[in-house]
Amino acid sequence: MPQGTQEVKRDIQLMQFRSDILLALGSNQRSSAGTPEETLKAACQCIADAGGVIRAISPFYATPCFPAGAGPDYVNAAIALRWSAVPETILEALHRIEADLGRARVQRWGQRTLDLDLIAVGDMVLPDLQTYAQWRDLPLEEQMGRAPEQLILPHPRMQDRAFVLVPLADVAPDWVHPVTGRSVVQMRDGLSAAQLAQIRPLNAL
Repeated sequence: MPQGTQEVKRDIQLMQFRSDILLALGSNQRSSAGTPEETLKAACQCIADAGGVIRAISPFYATPCFPAGAGPDYVNAAIALRWSAVPETILEALHRIEADLGRARVQRWGQRTLDLDLIAVGDMVLPDLQTYAQWRDLPLEEQMGRAPEQLILPHPRMQDRAFVLVPLADVAPDWVHPVTGRSVVQMRDGLSAAQLAQIRPLNAL
């Protein structure tokens, strides 16, 4: 294959699916922007300023800290957007926004002012199906101690997390997982009633 052909094909694929970029947002600590709710609102504005065209923002939800006992409850949300950039560039922008709002990457799954997770870019599977499957199937105790050195898409644990799927169903209910073939709503409805009951709309508190 001529050099550069793969990059061109990938750019074409990105253009086809750029409106299906899905992000999960979370905060359980005050930031320079204020409360966790104010921090998520500020993050959305920063994403727009960085080039993301936000199509939909979910309601904010109160969710238990994960893992249990690691800190105060979170405020979580999801957004669907368009962004004319490759996934790695999007991830770099998200990390800059986290840092600008006070995120320090010192503890995996610890308390944080802001967490911006790139959940999916269309039906891309990155870096490849085998690597994706390895991280998806990683035991929980290893997940807590290891972080991938490269971007994995879709997010390998999205299907297990009510705090991701409940808000995601508000903005992209029909998005279909490129590996499992299940929609966001199907994944959400496959969780237990106990898991779903923990995810509470803030305006219902």
